[in-house]
Amino acid sequence: MKMQTPAMSGFTRLKKRVFRHAKPMIRKLWPLYTLGDWRPAHQLQPVPGRPGQFESIGADPHFRLAHPVPAGWYMFEAKLRLPNASVHARIYPDTGSGESEETAFSLRLHSERLCKRLVYLPADARLRFDPLSAPGSFGLDQLRLVRVGAAFARTRLRRKLTARHPLHATGAATATDEQLWTDYCKVFEVGSELVSYADWIERVEQPRLPSAADQLAESRQWQWTPLMSIVVPTYNTDPALLRACLDSVLAQGYPHWELCIADDASTQPEVRAILDAYARQDARVKLSYRRQNGHIVAASNSALALAGGEFVVLLDHDDELAPHALFEVVKALQTRPSAQIVYSDEDKLDPNGRRCAPYFKPDFSPDLLYSQNYISHLGVYRRELVQAVGAFRQGYEGSQDYDLVLRCIARITDARDIVHVPEVLYHWRMAEGSTASGQEQKSYTTDAARRALQNHFDSTRQPASVAVIAPGLYRQHWAIPEPAPLVSLIVPTRDCHDVLKTCVDSILQKTSYSNYEILIVDNQSTCPRTLAYMAELEAEGKARVLRYDQPFNYSAINNFAARHAGGSILGLINNDVEVISPDWLNEMASHAIRAEIGCVGAKLYYPNDTLQHGGVVCGIGGVAGHSHKYRPRDDDGYFSRLRIVHNTSAVTAAALLVRRDVFEQVGGLDETGLRVAFNDVDLCLKVMQAGYRNLWTPFAELYHHESISRGSDETPEKRERFKRECIVMQARWPEVLARDPYYNPNLTLRREDYSLDLAAEA
Repeated sequence: MKMQTPAMSGFTRLKKRVFRHAKPMIRKLWPLYTLGDWRPAHQLQPVPGRPGQFESIGADPHFRLAHPVPAGWYMFEAKLRLPNASVHARIYPDTGSGESEETAFSLRLHSERLCKRLVYLPADARLRFDPLSAPGSFGLDQLRLVRVGAAFARTRLRRKLTARHPLHATGAATATDEQLWTDYCKVFEVGSELVSYADWIERVEQPRLPSAADQLAESRQWQWTPLMSIVVPTYNTDPALLRACLDSVLAQGYPHWELCIADDASTQPEVRAILDAYARQDARVKLSYRRQNGHIVAASNSALALAGGEFVVLLDHDDELAPHALFEVVKALQTRPSAQIVYSDEDKLDPNGRRCAPYFKPDFSPDLLYSQNYISHLGVYRRELVQAVGAFRQGYEGSQDYDLVLRCIARITDARDIVHVPEVLYHWRMAEGSTASGQEQKSYTTDAARRALQNHFDSTRQPASVAVIAPGLYRQHWAIPEPAPLVSLIVPTRDCHDVLKTCVDSILQKTSYSNYEILIVDNQSTCPRTLAYMAELEAEGKARVLRYDQPFNYSAINNFAARHAGGSILGLINNDVEVISPDWLNEMASHAIRAEIGCVGAKLYYPNDTLQHGGVVCGIGGVAGHSHKYRPRDDDGYFSRLRIVHNTSAVTAAALLVRRDVFEQVGGLDETGLRVAFNDVDLCLKVMQAGYRNLWTPFAELYHHESISRGSDETPEKRERFKRECIVMQARWPEVLARDPYYNPNLTLRREDYSLDLAAEA
C-alpha cells in the first residue's frame, strides 16, 4: 500500500465570502462526516425524548453513513455511553464488492471516552458502523469521520505501533507501508497475534542463547557441578528421530551428564545398532537391553536403575533437548542448591521439525498442576527424591510422569524447592500417536491421570474428588463441611435501584448454597426506589442494610461491613454483578475454606458474553490487568486456562471470597492509599505475601456490568486520583509488578491476552 496524499490545492485558496457556496466542493476534497450524517439502519430504535440515545433490539445493530466516502485515509472518532465499560465495535466498508469480516475494521470502544482509529479506503466506499453485537441501551455523543493526509496517517500509525506493538517498540523505520497498516490493524483485533513464535525465537531467544564455549566457561566457575542423569526409555523408535534425540544430548554445553537408555525389547534391529553406535562414540552413554517388553513404566525404571547422578532428567525417545538445557538447569541450581524439582518452558516440533506451540509456564502453581500436568517437560528431579517415592509406578502408564510429580511434591515441604526456568529447554515431538499431538491420541492417559490425582488427594488426606473435564484437564470437587460455614456477602451501593435489584435478586433466586447472609452497604443513597427496595429486603429478612454516610471509599466501605459481618467467610460483591451459575457460591466457598488458600475469584462476563475477568496479571499496563479480557465466553484461553482452576497473584473484588481470619490478618483493604482502584489487587498481594495461594475458578460464573453506580473515571479529579493509586502500587509491590510469579516473563505486559512480547529482546 502506497500512502497517497489527497489533493488540497483548491481548498486553501477558498475565500470566506464564497465558503457557503463552496461547501459541497469542500466536502468532496476534504470530507468531514459528523453525527448527523450517520443514520440508524438496522435493529436500532431512538429513545423518545432522549436525543442521541438508542436501544439495540438485536445482535446486529448498525448505522450507515448517508453519503459515499471517497478513497483515502480517514480518522474515525466515536464517543458513546455504553451498557458496559467497553465493547468491540466494527466498521464495514463496501467498495463495490459488499461487506465482509475480512475487510472490516475493529475498534475497542470505552464508555464515555473518545476512541479513535485510522481507516484506509482503497476505493470510494459506503460505510456501516456496528457499535454493539447484542441488545442494550447506549448513548451516542460523537461520531465523526475526518479525512487526513498520508503523512499524518503514517505518523499516527508509527506512534500507535511504537506504543502498542512489540515489533515496533524500538521504531519501525524499515517497515513497508503495507506492514505498518497490517500491524496497526492487528493492534485493534481481540486475540490477534502481534508477535509470532518465529519472530520471538529470532528476536529474543537466539540473541540471548549462550554458546557451547560460554556454557563451558561459566560452568567451570561454579563450585558445584552435579552429574545429570538423562533417562530415556526406547521402543522401536523411528531411526531419524532417535538420532535427533541422542544428538541433542551430545550437543549439551554442560558436560557433566550421563545418558541412561533402557530399550524395551525393540523388534526393529536398527534401534539397537544406533544405540550401540552412540555408546561407542561417547562413554557417557549407558545402555540396558530388556529381554521382555514391559511398557513405559518398566522401561523407565530400567533406565533409572542406570542413573548415578544427583539429578534425573526425563527425556522421551523422540523428543529433543535445547542445546543449553542442562546448563540453564544447573545455573538455576546454583541459586537454589536445595531444589528438589526443576522444570522449564517447552514447545513442540511439528511433522516437518519446525518449532511451534510454545508453552510459557508460571512458577510453581499447585492448583494449576491439579488441573493439568503443566510441569511435564523439561522435568528434572533430585534422584534421592525419586527413589524415596518408589520411582515410576505400574498401573499409571501414559501418565507415569504426572503420577511421579504428584508423589514428589507431596514430600516437598518448601515450595521454593520447586524451581521454574523460564526458557524453552525442551522440544516435544508431535509424532503420530504421541500426547504432543493431542491428549485424545492416548485416551488411556486421561484415566491414569485421574487416578494419580485422586491417589494424591487421598494419600495426603485432602477432601477432594477428581473429575475429568476433557482429555488432559481435570477438576476437583472440594468437600464443604457440615454445617456449611456462613458466608457474608457484602454489597456496597449508592442508588441504582435496577442494578442493585438485579444483583440481589439473582443471588436470592439462583444461589444453591444455603448458609449466607447479604449485607447491603448504603453509601448515601437518595433514590426513593432504591431506599424502598432496601427497606423491603430488610423487612423480609433477606438482607441487612448498613448505612455508610461518608464520601465514596471502596476500601473503607468494605472494611466497615466486614466488622459487622457474621460469617467466617467474607464475600466482596459488586452491586453490578449478576449470578449465572447456581453453584457459584458452593464452588468459591469450597476453595475459600482450604487452609492454604487466600482469595478466590470468579469468572465474570460482560453482558455481551465476552470475558471481563479471568484472573489478574500483575504488571500489565504498569500495575495490573485482567487476563483474557474480551475473549468469547466459550474460549479455552491460553493452554485451557479459562476452563480450569488455577492460581493467580490476584483476582477482582467484583466477586471475591476470603476467610475472615485471613482478611483481618493482612489488615483488610487499604483505606488511605487505595480508596478506589487496585485495593483488591493490593489485598490479594498481601494475602499472597502472608503465605496463602490465591486462585481463580471458571466454575463460578457471573455477569459484571462494571462500575455502573460509580460512573466514569474520566473527570480530571478521578484521573489524578487514579495516577496516585498507580504510584502507590508501583512503590509498594515493585517485584511482583515486574514479574508476576503466575505469569511468565516472555509474555506481554502490553495486552491481556497471553501473547508474546519482545520486552526481553537482547
